[in-house]
Amino acid sequence: MLDGYLRRHDGVITLEQARAAGLSHSGIQRRITSGRWVRCARGVYFADDRPFTDAARVRAAVWGYGPRAVGSGLTAAWWHGLTKFAPEVVEVTLPRDSNGRKRQGCRPRRRDLHRSDVTEIKGMRVTNLPLTVVEAAAIGGGGAKLMDWALQTRVDLPTLWQAHLRHKGRHGAPRARRLLRAADSGARSEAERLLHGLLREAGITGWKANYRVGGYRVDVGFPRQKVAIEVDGFAFHSRVEEFQVDRVRQNGIVLLKWQVLRFTWLDLVEYPERVIAVIRSATSA
Repeated sequence: MLDGYLRRHDGVITLEQARAAGLSHSGIQRRITSGRWVRCARGVYFADDRPFTDAARVRAAVWGYGPRAVGSGLTAAWWHGLTKFAPEVVEVTLPRDSNGRKRQGCRPRRRDLHRSDVTEIKGMRVTNLPLTVVEAAAIGGGGAKLMDWALQTRVDLPTLWQAHLRHKGRHGAPRARRLLRAADSGARSEAERLLHGLLREAGITGWKANYRVGGYRVDVGFPRQKVAIEVDGFAFHSRVEEFQVDRVRQNGIVLLKWQVLRFTWLDLVEYPERVIAVIRSATSA
């Protein structure tokens, strides 16, 4: 029974779980004293006869804050399978009345979650999928891409809005709201406004919004340099018909001797410096 439990839970076990599995106090102490079990946190141990994996590290960190602790943010995103790599710092949400201290490799946040916002996966409590998506997406360095992928494969937009509105005052809520608004409108109009802001902030002049090139309109045009910029929205909004129409437009513009630059909404959010560098290079040539 104990071996099966350790196997299912990445070699991590709590004091309460060990006792529930039938181990006596002396039996637990013998394992600790002999080095068979290594203490990870108060009342949390790792059976040191196997590799200490990322899953073991994350589980031990969350369990180390007690039975009411919940993995959240990128920690929950990885546990749900939304991200490929485990976070270096484990984010844990604790009830407001808890007294868990910050430990190395952990980032505790205090707030009260409704039971509907929590799910259990492989024996560990984490925020449910919608709340995980909106919170993880608010973190820079790929968060917008995470939301885009989740909308394509795992969750719908109304459900994300509901999760966001239930927790409007949380850390990262303003960025999550911008992402949701962008996805709600198909991202295009929001992305165009963002592009205009980036151009103004960079001091780039000579461009016109919604500029007509032949029989088409481009999102941003540089008439003197004949450079057109087109912005694409969230991938989950794209349809085959829209893809085809966009390519016909682009070919028509290229035949008029214009250079076309295409950026995604994710480019503007995650890599604005790269976007500006490409535009500078094209318009100064």
